[in-house]
Amino acid sequence: MPLLKTLTLGCKVNQYETQFVREGLQKLGYRDAADGEPADLCVVNTCTVTNEGDAKSRQAIRRLHRRNPHARIVVMGCYATRAPEELATLPGVTEVITDKRELPDWLQRIGVVDVPDGISGFGNRHRAYVKVQDGCLLRCSYCIIPLVRPVPSSRDPESIEREVRRLVAGGYREIVLTGVHLGHYGVESNRRKPRSQWLRLSHLLARLVELSGDFRIRLSSIEATEVTRELIAVMADRPDRICPHVHICMQSGSDRVLRRMRRRWSAKMFVDRCRLLQERLDHPALTTDWMVGFPGETREDFLASCRVARDVGFAKMHIFPFSPRRGTPAAEMPDQLRPELKKEWAAEAAELERELRWAYWDSLVGRTLQVLAENRVEDPVPGWAGTACRYAPVVVSEEAAPMGSLVPVTVRDRDACGLRGETGSRAEIDMRPVP
Repeated sequence: MPLLKTLTLGCKVNQYETQFVREGLQKLGYRDAADGEPADLCVVNTCTVTNEGDAKSRQAIRRLHRRNPHARIVVMGCYATRAPEELATLPGVTEVITDKRELPDWLQRIGVVDVPDGISGFGNRHRAYVKVQDGCLLRCSYCIIPLVRPVPSSRDPESIEREVRRLVAGGYREIVLTGVHLGHYGVESNRRKPRSQWLRLSHLLARLVELSGDFRIRLSSIEATEVTRELIAVMADRPDRICPHVHICMQSGSDRVLRRMRRRWSAKMFVDRCRLLQERLDHPALTTDWMVGFPGETREDFLASCRVARDVGFAKMHIFPFSPRRGTPAAEMPDQLRPELKKEWAAEAAELERELRWAYWDSLVGRTLQVLAENRVEDPVPGWAGTACRYAPVVVSEEAAPMGSLVPVTVRDRDACGLRGETGSRAEIDMRPVP
């Protein structure tokens, strides 16, 4: 039986696509190589969002070749699309797949007769990612992704439904809908249809919540302009099925910086959309991305972002300093900031992030949350840990729940690492829609 190793760098979409290839190769008889077992085939799914992502991809390929000197190495992913010639010269690389839309054709070409219609599992995890959309039409000045995934495409709802049914039947209790530009689900086909026949993310979500089974749905990252009233209405109507958590990308709270980034909204519009979510959903967790130190950013711009973060009250922020990406307009902009200043601002933003995160966790004390049980813990006392519907880490110091199950947990307190709670008859989740 031939042995396989897969390695994924980057986003949720990449993780989904690696699993798709893995399941296809299993149909040819491949099995995952155990630790220390030399593989016959290695598949590396690369990331090119940053220059560091490129470097990590190259390092991973070289490391795989050293440990599996006789293996064929197939490289895919955004770096493979952007610079296939660079990757083809690396040791052990026998093929570079430059377009992920060709993955089904590639599987057929190497002998897979029955190419999978989506995925059926997601490794040893208890949540599964489901890719519903690909491609990005935007031209944010700092981002390379529209150059490597420029063609928007959306999967048909029937195929997505079949995949979700398989995953739920396989025991996955959280389904995360993801895409390169999730909020643009359906847009490429809508141009040829009357508005009454448009397909949007809200329509897909409304279909999926009606599927039978014990599971919940979480949305991955989405842009502010795509958090529509229709989408919010579906989430508000089905709090029993859809996690009250939205990762809505900020990047900056300064209008001047947003214009230089070529973003599509003002800081006020962003805050207004967050307010709408908070008005319609029951105490939602709003999380975001914040890029610090964009070219030309001033101290006043940075403080404007701090004000927006406080106004919204984010439950979690991913903070990262601007890194010039070769091939993007921002990399050539004047007034690049000193690394020391970006590091200083990022540390200040991290302090604010911690303050807001703890404040949100404090607001959850006394509430009963739906928690996905994910792993057992022994410290400080035996119990189990998981992720709440509102994206907070939770530890329960009780007899371990079945891993992978959805458990109602009443939050009793919190520490620096997350929430602590208890199960029992009192832990009944109030899933009524918000008036």
